[in-house]
Amino acid sequence: MKLIVMKFGGTSVGDLKKISNVANIVKKNLKGSKLIVVLSAMAGETNKMQNYLDTIKSDEKIENDLVLTAGENVTIGILSAMLRKRKINSLPLLGWQIPILTDNNHENAKILNIDKKRINKFLKKYDVLVIAGFQGISLDGHITSLGRGGSDTTAVAIASAINADRCDIYTDVDGVYTTDPRQYKKAKKIKKIFYDEMLEMASLGSKVMQPTSVQDAKLNKIDIKVKSSFVSKSGTLITGSKKTFSNQIITGISSTKNDAKITIVGVKDRPGVAASIFRPLSKNLINVDMVVQNISQNGKETDLTFTIKSEDL
Repeated sequence: MKLIVMKFGGTSVGDLKKISNVANIVKKNLKGSKLIVVLSAMAGETNKMQNYLDTIKSDEKIENDLVLTAGENVTIGILSAMLRKRKINSLPLLGWQIPILTDNNHENAKILNIDKKRINKFLKKYDVLVIAGFQGISLDGHITSLGRGGSDTTAVAIASAINADRCDIYTDVDGVYTTDPRQYKKAKKIKKIFYDEMLEMASLGSKVMQPTSVQDAKLNKIDIKVKSSFVSKSGTLITGSKKTFSNQIITGISSTKNDAKITIVGVKDRPGVAASIFRPLSKNLINVDMVVQNISQNGKETDLTFTIKSEDL
């Protein structure tokens, strides 16, 4: 009996018709297998929840995570109901019911442990487990969210925990392309890409995969197949190799409009100064991407420039 993890993003579950399509895909993959299906919220729902929080200017992390994770609760309930109508033995599960244990860093929590024994216990009774992505439960017992794209992280983490035969990521494109096919129609699909290549593209703007999930897949040697929910075509295999990168000079091109550039002027040019700037960012889980250091106009000090994600500004 094969164990397969399938993850469907927000565009794949955007309305009832699309969720019904997901149910059909699940049914096709059920033969000879036990399935774990990880779902995002309907496209736009998490943004809607965030707008509510922005309107009331809420800084309450515990309450914010309850609101932000509401969308997945809806999609897993609807899909499981549709599967049961198709006579498929299905069970919807929230993060705390498994549990998916995380640290206490609300709105950007890190998975610490997934109860493998409890998942296997559920799988003995049910053929399909429909699990809410993007959420877990903290060490203090509060609902946490895993940050944007966290459903990918959940899927890969579960695949690793249960030693799944494969992990399929379903999205609105039929694989990883050399660049965004929605912006450049001549982009070509990549049949196979190595972890480090995918990690580089994901961290620099490619929205097909969330960087943390690619990193987890690499560490746990989980092969990922990126496929489309809407067309039946072979996707892209994200896998490992003895080589870090393939032989081709350029694998793909990524771009992002979601960066903020920060310049600190007049930084003392002495050992330890850069560490004093970046250490508090690291402690607050703010990822720094590009760093440039130049001599200031007065020739005595330096200007330090770096980029972060706009939402971390």
